[in-house]
Amino acid sequence: MAEIPETRYATTTDGLHVAYQVEGSGSLELIELTNGTLISVDSTAEQPRWQAYVDRLASFSRLIRFDLRGIGLSDPLGSSDPPTVEQWASDALAVLDAEVVRHTAVLGVSFGGLAAILLAATHPERIRALVLLNSFARLTRSDDYPFGVPSSILERFMESLIEPGASSGDDDLALMAPSMVSDASFATWWLRAGHRGASPATARAVWRASQTDLRSILDTLQVPTLVIHARDNQFCRVGHGRYLAAHIPGARYVEIDTADHVPWASDADFAGEIEEFLTGTRQMAPRDRLLATVLFSDIVGSTEQASALGDRAWGERLEQHDRAIDRQLARFGGHLVKWTGDGVLATFDGPARAVQCATAIRNAVLQLGLDVRVGLHAGEIERRGDDVAGIAVHLAQRVQSMARPGEVLVSRTVVDLVVGSDLKFEDRGEHEIRGVPGTWRLFAVEG
Repeated sequence: MAEIPETRYATTTDGLHVAYQVEGSGSLELIELTNGTLISVDSTAEQPRWQAYVDRLASFSRLIRFDLRGIGLSDPLGSSDPPTVEQWASDALAVLDAEVVRHTAVLGVSFGGLAAILLAATHPERIRALVLLNSFARLTRSDDYPFGVPSSILERFMESLIEPGASSGDDDLALMAPSMVSDASFATWWLRAGHRGASPATARAVWRASQTDLRSILDTLQVPTLVIHARDNQFCRVGHGRYLAAHIPGARYVEIDTADHVPWASDADFAGEIEEFLTGTRQMAPRDRLLATVLFSDIVGSTEQASALGDRAWGERLEQHDRAIDRQLARFGGHLVKWTGDGVLATFDGPARAVQCATAIRNAVLQLGLDVRVGLHAGEIERRGDDVAGIAVHLAQRVQSMARPGEVLVSRTVVDLVVGSDLKFEDRGEHEIRGVPGTWRLFAVEG
């Protein structure tokens, strides 16, 4: 887990304390107005994707991020004091003054773009450049603003913030980071971090404030402006970004090929576009992807065996099982990613060694009186801290679930990659794999 930067506090004009953090040491000052969510900046280090995005911004700037009033570590809102866009802009100035920053670039994400627009319009002497990312000048639909969100849909969305996925069927993750919906660990973190970031009342108050209409001041902006928008964004549709670019004098406009509203959830290089606009150069986006063979194993009938043996005996059996797997992974050069209850997730840089290890695991635990199902698939994976993710991981897990007791089952991709080896396979036919289009031919390892 990344080191969490020091949390500092700025005092607003009305006496509240706003929490902020500073990362990076570049000569370019950059203040971020919201991260696209209501999650506290203090949760960044928990989520590798978010941390990588922040690290990228901080690689070319001195990045200042803060929790809006009522969010995370900042002072809570008063029961009768809903926030306003004017307050958000004023709070940003308080943070800049606390850090003695007189001239800065401003990054406004989502509803934070409203405050960024107002700040740039009212204090152009403090703002060197403006970046609006998946933002808007008006959120709701009207006769002269057809790409806004219908008020009825926005109301349902705000209600869903109380309990995502409730009876309305609205789920903020599906709207704001659709590429991560199938990632169970991300979805769990998203829900937990969201609850820590803002109460339901605060969340509704923020989105009500976000219905402010700033279209009338767009033509007064005098600072260099970049507008970036996700082309397939279903929460804040691309028409919002195109409108901003068309009505801000001299604005540069970039559309990104993604559906994610939250920039750090996406594989798209939002940070690279920001860097190029603000500095004139662009680093290569860091890639933490690699080709690997993914192995999943699972004990067959573990619940029944645990019940028959009793807790103590079953615990001893599991320890023997784990030691056997550790030995085989070391023998064949596998990388242990994590234990999965009654099994293991491991990766290999060579598919033949992965298959050999799988059969060795199957044979070793058989001597302990245990049957396992093992599944293998080879493809590109993404490292996320100590974990791995990607379609190849999902496929390997699904292949494992379709294996018979005592069977090592592999995808056609693995078979193709080990052509010329001594390994032999038995065709198990075409299969549909849940969540993956088309059919996949699977093979059982012989011997």
